[in-house]
Amino acid sequence: MRKKITLFLLVASCIQMNVAAFAQEMKMAPKTKVEPVTETLHGVTITDPYRWLEEQNSPATRAWIQEQNDYTQALLGARPERQLIKQRLASLFKIETQSVPIAKSGRYFFFKRRADQNQPVLYLRNGLSGKDEVLLDPNGANADNTLSYSLQDISNDGKLLLYGIRQGGKDEVTVKLMEVDTRQELADGLPESRYFGVALKADKSGFYYSHFGKEGPRVYYHKMGTANSDDVKIFGDGYGPGYIIGVGLSDDGRYLIVNVVYGSAGDKVEVWVQNLAESGDLKPIVKDLTGNFSPAFAGDKMYMQTNWEAPNYRLLEVNLKNPARQNWQTIIPEAQSVMSGFSLVGGKVFVNYLENVSSHLKVFSATGKFLNEIKFPTIGSASGMNGDWDKSEAFYTFNSFAQPTTIYRYDVATGKQTVFAQIKVPVQSSLIEVKQVWYESKDKTKIPMFLVYKKGLKLDGSNPTWLTGYGGFNVSLTPGFSSQAAYWAELGGVYAIANLRGGGEFGETWHKAGMLANKQNVFDDFIAAAEWLIANKYTNSSKLAISGGSNGGLLVGAALTQRPELYKAVICAVPLLDMIRYQNFLVARFWVPEYGSAEDAEQFKYLLKYSPYQNVKKGVKYPAVLFTTGDSDTRVAPLHARKMTALMQAATASGLPVLLHYDTKAGHSGGLPVSKQIEDTADNLTFLAWQLGVSVK
Repeated sequence: MRKKITLFLLVASCIQMNVAAFAQEMKMAPKTKVEPVTETLHGVTITDPYRWLEEQNSPATRAWIQEQNDYTQALLGARPERQLIKQRLASLFKIETQSVPIAKSGRYFFFKRRADQNQPVLYLRNGLSGKDEVLLDPNGANADNTLSYSLQDISNDGKLLLYGIRQGGKDEVTVKLMEVDTRQELADGLPESRYFGVALKADKSGFYYSHFGKEGPRVYYHKMGTANSDDVKIFGDGYGPGYIIGVGLSDDGRYLIVNVVYGSAGDKVEVWVQNLAESGDLKPIVKDLTGNFSPAFAGDKMYMQTNWEAPNYRLLEVNLKNPARQNWQTIIPEAQSVMSGFSLVGGKVFVNYLENVSSHLKVFSATGKFLNEIKFPTIGSASGMNGDWDKSEAFYTFNSFAQPTTIYRYDVATGKQTVFAQIKVPVQSSLIEVKQVWYESKDKTKIPMFLVYKKGLKLDGSNPTWLTGYGGFNVSLTPGFSSQAAYWAELGGVYAIANLRGGGEFGETWHKAGMLANKQNVFDDFIAAAEWLIANKYTNSSKLAISGGSNGGLLVGAALTQRPELYKAVICAVPLLDMIRYQNFLVARFWVPEYGSAEDAEQFKYLLKYSPYQNVKKGVKYPAVLFTTGDSDTRVAPLHARKMTALMQAATASGLPVLLHYDTKAGHSGGLPVSKQIEDTADNLTFLAWQLGVSVK
């Protein structure tokens, strides 16, 4: 009898738990008040029901954020698989990491984070075999460990460094100076703001910096020991908030360089150079050409990687003693593969090529003669060489989907390389399969896609699949290590990365095919990837999730409004979604050359056609959606995610949850402590496992 009672209680308890879980899942989303604002643009009437949510700090918006966070955590926080996911993520994230070192006069500066630390620590090593000494440790600097440091510049003798202090995920930093030997902070510095380069003079008598203010970017010079109010403006008048101006110095300090980028699309760049040794004027080397120019110095010569008259890029040489355009020389011509970057180290030119979206690092002489190629063990991603023109020592990194990052030390003179540091992650790389496939987009364009999954996967159409992409700003998604991808494969899932038009995988032609009026190509490419995965029996619509962040957030926002039936779940992170008003907020003027602006009547037409916020329809069965953003995102305004959450919660007829994870400390990228990264990633993976029916053991 006792056994029967125990069994009855156990069954009753399980039923009660299931009912509670069901009731929790069916909990209604918070109701958001509607305060419609109607306006007419170019003859078209548009109504925005949630314009009031644009006011980030109003009491009403803050109360709404809290209510949404409570709702999200009520659903995700109680999921039984979350704790198991969190435990595995902790083992993947709580590892020792290290950055590529910067070498200055036998001193090596790098960031390293122990497995038990939340933020990277800046170290100094005197000599290759020297002891690692702590220079800056942000851990414990504030209660939530959201403070982090960044390196801005280091003097050539390694005795003075400029560093940035970042709070949370803000793009803005406070700039400080440190005397390395004494560890003393100097009085000189810069207040918290947005900077596009800070560069120390060779004699350490001052530094140049590019500051972004209300009128736009301006370049200043700060003399050591003087007040910031006495800083001298040397460049920038007439350039408005849509421009990005960077500043830097040649390795020997002889030349000052100023780059003017016409917005983030990078399709037009000016290059200005000043010979400081001869007290010359700041003069334009490139001013009236349409193209991207990336310069670097080698003595009295400047090399420029450019897509001007070369969509796949070429390398030009400019003699700074006679820099007129008719004297420019092409030393490395355009190739079939895309020149994705270059560096000048040890008297040689290192060029990083993308061949079918995988890195190939080739070595050339200073005159452009091919010397050799640095071989890699598999398809993957390599960084450029980090070093100086007059030094033989260089460093670079390599990683792939199943191979964590290795940092190599390379001797330019001999070609010998050794492992400087290796990041060890507890994954079984031998069990992971990496495959590149090609599929047709809507207009028959061939698009590549990487697939990552556990070996022995059955193509029965039932595998939980996570598809992501970016498709914009000339950004290439190369095969790099991802703890999330490795874990998803462990769980029996397929992780897919589509290399969409708008990126830089196949040069400027590929980029332009996905920008401005061609942006719909990007969405078509992504939708076609989802259709290919289903048609080839990797998955089905009830087992398919998509995700993207920033411009990738716009991507998945358009994908879910255009083809909602294709996916079961969507993670839309720090997104752009209201493309009619986006240009009015924060630094979004940078992106007008990439997207266009609703202020232009012709551009308004195509923006309205795909803008996710304006294309949500009431009564449609939308997939489950998790929007993520945060107060410290000072790049993409969090109002996009706020307004879209409210709109989709009111519109969807699927009964699937529409959630908002809104972090009051998080920003657009980086800065978060490891503990918070684990929590946030656990929420994302819990959401996907819940919606796709993934068993977590």
